[in-house]
Amino acid sequence: MLADVRLRHQLEEPYDPTTRRQGGAGLPEDQQHTADRADRSRGRPRRDGGIRDARGCIRPSPRYSRKISVPGAAGELPALLLDSRVDRNPGPLVVWFHGGGFVTGGLDTHQGFCSEVARQLDLPVLLVAYRLAPEVRFPAAHQDAEAVARWVASGPEVLDRGVTSLVLGGDSAGGNLALVTAQALRDQPAAVPLTVQVAIYPSTDETRTYPSQDEFAAGYLLTEAGKRWYREHTQAVPEDLRSSPINGVLAGLAPAVIMTAGADPNRDEGRAYAAALVAAGVPTTFLEAAGNVHAFVLLRQVVPSAQRDVTRALSALREVLQR
Repeated sequence: MLADVRLRHQLEEPYDPTTRRQGGAGLPEDQQHTADRADRSRGRPRRDGGIRDARGCIRPSPRYSRKISVPGAAGELPALLLDSRVDRNPGPLVVWFHGGGFVTGGLDTHQGFCSEVARQLDLPVLLVAYRLAPEVRFPAAHQDAEAVARWVASGPEVLDRGVTSLVLGGDSAGGNLALVTAQALRDQPAAVPLTVQVAIYPSTDETRTYPSQDEFAAGYLLTEAGKRWYREHTQAVPEDLRSSPINGVLAGLAPAVIMTAGADPNRDEGRAYAAALVAAGVPTTFLEAAGNVHAFVLLRQVVPSAQRDVTRALSALREVLQR
């Protein structure tokens, strides 16, 4: 069964707590995040999650960038279409779901990273601002993710690009959305096939406790206290397969690229999901960003190895697409 499955576990330099702990702690003042005062005054969580991609990360300028509205499960959603080319022939399109615990994050936080995805893959990327808690609760984000994926697969004219296949990707909570939507598209296929699913430090299992949750409970950017805060806002149901896709049927899914962060509470559930995919016969590439913390895709300028880890993940994704 494993003959058609490739499991690659690449580790780099050891963890250096003097440069990796606390993510952006100790940055120069002009690189630190300023609060959204309007949201604070209303008692709402900061949508950027405390990390501003424009301040703390490399932000390559795509040749093509356009804000559009896309149909979610309950109305129109903001989205950003990014491409390294102004014009291109029909081909795959990447739908990316941002991280932020289903509470924070959006187009602003992930524009730079998704521009990098578009550049390295030489593919168009649609970054989606799905609905967030606490204004809407679980499973609104999952419903939006599936609705948008199916809409993109239909090849709408507003994209100005022919779509022959889908790539679903996401980081953190967005990784969960990509994995869950991949299961939904296997069960009820969209208008074009799903070629590959990619998830970076995803949330995959709310029904079990893993050693990394204790090992990195505090001091490594994402904390267990922070995860509890997100859960309180989303009111997700742990037993629901959308909260814990590892408990779903995994056989027959599209090829997967899974990357975990070595110093992350989510590390072990990401490892477990990759292993479960392999056991189910799904072609899987697994990588780990050794010593890196959660949200490292947004820390590429302040944590140099984060850029290398992003490149490794995208290189693995490109290899799958070229098969």
